[in-house]
Amino acid sequence: MELVTPEIGLVFWTTVSFLVLFFLLGKFAWKPIMGAIDDRERSIEDALLKAEAAKEEMSRLTNENEVLLKQARAERDLILSEAKKIKDQIVADAKEAAHKEGARQIELARVEINNQKAIAMADVKNQVAQLSIQVAEKILQNQLQDQQKQDELVSQLLKEVKL
Repeated sequence: MELVTPEIGLVFWTTVSFLVLFFLLGKFAWKPIMGAIDDRERSIEDALLKAEAAKEEMSRLTNENEVLLKQARAERDLILSEAKKIKDQIVADAKEAAHKEGARQIELARVEINNQKAIAMADVKNQVAQLSIQVAEKILQNQLQDQQKQDELVSQLLKEVKL
Protein backbone atom coordinates (compact mmCIF):
# COMPACT_ATOMS: atom_id res chain seq x y z
CA MET A 1 0.00 0.00 0.00
CA GLU A 2 2.92 2.22 0.31
CA LEU A 3 3.16 2.59 -3.38
CA VAL A 4 -0.32 3.90 -3.74
CA THR A 5 -0.22 6.46 -0.88
CA PRO A 6 2.49 9.04 -1.29
CA GLU A 7 4.10 10.72 1.66
CA ILE A 8 3.48 14.35 2.41
CA GLY A 9 7.11 15.39 1.82
CA LEU A 10 7.09 13.87 -1.63
CA VAL A 11 3.86 15.66 -2.47
CA PHE A 12 5.24 18.97 -1.13
CA TRP A 13 8.51 18.78 -3.08
CA THR A 14 6.78 17.59 -6.23
CA THR A 15 4.38 20.53 -5.97
CA VAL A 16 7.19 23.00 -5.32
CA SER A 17 9.17 21.58 -8.27
CA PHE A 18 6.13 21.81 -10.47
CA LEU A 19 5.41 25.44 -9.48
CA VAL A 20 9.05 26.45 -9.99
CA LEU A 21 9.06 24.74 -13.38
CA PHE A 22 5.74 26.34 -14.22
CA PHE A 23 7.06 29.77 -13.18
CA LEU A 24 10.25 29.34 -15.16
CA LEU A 25 8.40 28.12 -18.21
CA GLY A 26 5.93 31.01 -17.90
CA LYS A 27 8.70 33.55 -17.46
CA PHE A 28 11.14 32.36 -20.12
CA ALA A 29 9.64 29.79 -22.46
CA TRP A 30 5.93 30.41 -22.57
CA LYS A 31 6.06 33.81 -24.33
CA PRO A 32 8.47 32.68 -27.10
CA ILE A 33 6.49 29.46 -27.61
CA MET A 34 3.19 31.37 -27.75
CA GLY A 35 4.81 33.98 -30.04
CA ALA A 36 6.03 31.24 -32.34
CA ILE A 37 2.59 29.63 -32.31
CA ASP A 38 0.96 33.03 -33.04
CA ASP A 39 3.45 33.68 -35.86
CA ARG A 40 2.79 30.23 -37.27
CA GLU A 41 -0.97 30.82 -37.03
CA ARG A 42 -0.64 34.18 -38.80
CA SER A 43 1.53 32.69 -41.54
CA ILE A 44 -1.00 29.88 -42.03
CA GLU A 45 -3.83 32.45 -42.23
CA ASP A 46 -1.81 34.52 -44.73
CA ALA A 47 -1.08 31.42 -46.76
CA LEU A 48 -4.78 30.49 -46.74
CA LEU A 49 -5.76 34.03 -47.79
CA LYS A 50 -3.15 34.00 -50.52
CA ALA A 51 -4.33 30.57 -51.65
CA GLU A 52 -7.92 31.84 -51.72
CA ALA A 53 -6.84 34.92 -53.68
CA ALA A 54 -4.88 32.74 -56.08
CA LYS A 55 -7.90 30.48 -56.46
CA GLU A 56 -10.11 33.50 -57.23
CA GLU A 57 -7.49 34.83 -59.66
CA MET A 58 -7.34 31.44 -61.39
CA SER A 59 -11.12 31.37 -61.58
CA ARG A 60 -11.15 34.89 -63.03
CA LEU A 61 -8.40 34.01 -65.52
CA THR A 62 -10.23 30.83 -66.48
CA ASN A 63 -13.40 32.83 -67.10
CA GLU A 64 -11.45 35.41 -69.11
CA ASN A 65 -9.83 32.63 -71.12
CA GLU A 66 -13.23 31.09 -71.82
CA VAL A 67 -14.58 34.48 -72.92
CA LEU A 68 -11.52 35.06 -75.12
CA LEU A 69 -11.83 31.57 -76.54
CA LYS A 70 -15.51 32.16 -77.35
CA GLN A 71 -14.62 35.48 -78.98
CA ALA A 72 -11.83 33.84 -80.97
CA ARG A 73 -14.20 31.10 -82.12
CA ALA A 74 -16.81 33.69 -83.08
CA GLU A 75 -14.20 35.70 -85.00
CA ARG A 76 -12.95 32.53 -86.68
CA ASP A 77 -16.50 31.60 -87.69
CA LEU A 78 -17.08 35.12 -88.98
CA ILE A 79 -13.83 35.10 -90.94
CA LEU A 80 -14.64 31.69 -92.40
CA SER A 81 -18.15 32.75 -93.39
CA GLU A 82 -16.80 35.95 -94.97
CA ALA A 83 -14.14 33.95 -96.81
CA LYS A 84 -16.82 31.55 -98.07
CA LYS A 85 -18.97 34.47 -99.23
CA ILE A 86 -15.98 36.03 -100.99
CA LYS A 87 -15.09 32.68 -102.57
CA ASP A 88 -18.68 32.20 -103.75
CA GLN A 89 -18.74 35.75 -105.11
CA ILE A 90 -15.43 35.23 -106.94
CA VAL A 91 -16.68 31.96 -108.42
CA ALA A 92 -19.97 33.58 -109.46
CA ASP A 93 -18.11 36.56 -110.98
CA ALA A 94 -15.75 34.22 -112.82
CA LYS A 95 -18.69 32.17 -114.16
CA GLU A 96 -20.48 35.33 -115.24
CA ALA A 97 -17.34 36.71 -116.88
CA ALA A 98 -16.74 33.38 -118.65
CA HIS A 99 -20.35 33.31 -119.79
CA LYS A 100 -20.12 36.88 -121.09
CA GLU A 101 -16.80 36.16 -122.80
CA GLY A 102 -18.26 33.00 -124.35
CA ALA A 103 -21.30 34.91 -125.58
CA ARG A 104 -19.03 37.63 -126.97
CA GLN A 105 -16.86 35.05 -128.74
CA ILE A 106 -19.97 33.35 -130.15
CA GLU A 107 -21.30 36.70 -131.37
CA LEU A 108 -17.93 37.54 -132.95
CA ALA A 109 -17.89 34.15 -134.65
CA ARG A 110 -21.48 34.66 -135.84
CA VAL A 111 -20.57 38.08 -137.26
CA GLU A 112 -17.47 36.63 -138.91
CA ILE A 113 -19.53 33.77 -140.37
CA ASN A 114 -22.12 36.24 -141.69
CA ASN A 115 -19.34 38.41 -143.16
CA GLN A 116 -17.69 35.40 -144.81
CA LYS A 117 -21.10 34.26 -146.03
CA ALA A 118 -21.82 37.70 -147.49
CA ILE A 119 -18.40 37.76 -149.15
CA ALA A 120 -18.96 34.27 -150.54
CA MET A 121 -22.46 35.20 -151.79
CA ALA A 122 -21.11 38.34 -153.44
CA ASP A 123 -18.37 36.27 -155.06
CA VAL A 124 -20.92 33.68 -156.28
CA LYS A 125 -23.14 36.49 -157.62
CA ASN A 126 -20.17 38.02 -159.43
CA GLN A 127 -19.27 34.64 -160.93
CA VAL A 128 -22.90 34.01 -161.93
CA ALA A 129 -23.08 37.48 -163.43
CA GLN A 130 -19.86 36.94 -165.36
CA LEU A 131 -21.06 33.54 -166.58
CA SER A 132 -24.41 35.05 -167.53
CA ILE A 133 -22.67 37.83 -169.45
CA GLN A 134 -20.43 35.32 -171.20
CA VAL A 135 -23.42 33.12 -172.10
CA ALA A 136 -25.36 36.17 -173.26
CA GLU A 137 -22.42 37.33 -175.38
CA LYS A 138 -22.12 33.96 -177.04
CA ILE A 139 -25.86 33.76 -177.66
CA LEU A 140 -25.92 37.30 -179.05
CA GLN A 141 -22.90 36.62 -181.19
CA ASN A 142 -24.62 33.58 -182.65
CA GLN A 143 -27.89 35.44 -183.20
CA LEU A 144 -26.33 38.64 -184.50
CA GLN A 145 -24.13 37.01 -187.10
CA ASP A 146 -26.93 37.32 -189.52
CA GLN A 147 -27.92 40.90 -190.60
CA GLN A 148 -31.61 40.08 -190.83
CA LYS A 149 -31.67 38.66 -187.32
CA GLN A 150 -30.01 41.85 -186.10
CA ASP A 151 -32.66 43.99 -187.69
CA GLU A 152 -35.46 41.86 -186.20
CA LEU A 153 -33.94 42.09 -182.75
CA VAL A 154 -33.55 45.85 -182.97
CA SER A 155 -37.13 46.32 -184.10
CA GLN A 156 -38.43 43.97 -181.38
CA LEU A 157 -36.48 45.87 -178.74
CA LEU A 158 -37.79 49.16 -180.07
CA LYS A 159 -41.35 47.87 -179.82
CA GLU A 160 -40.80 46.81 -176.23
CA VAL A 161 -39.20 50.09 -175.26
CA LYS A 162 -41.73 52.70 -176.23
CA LEU A 163 -41.16 56.11 -174.87
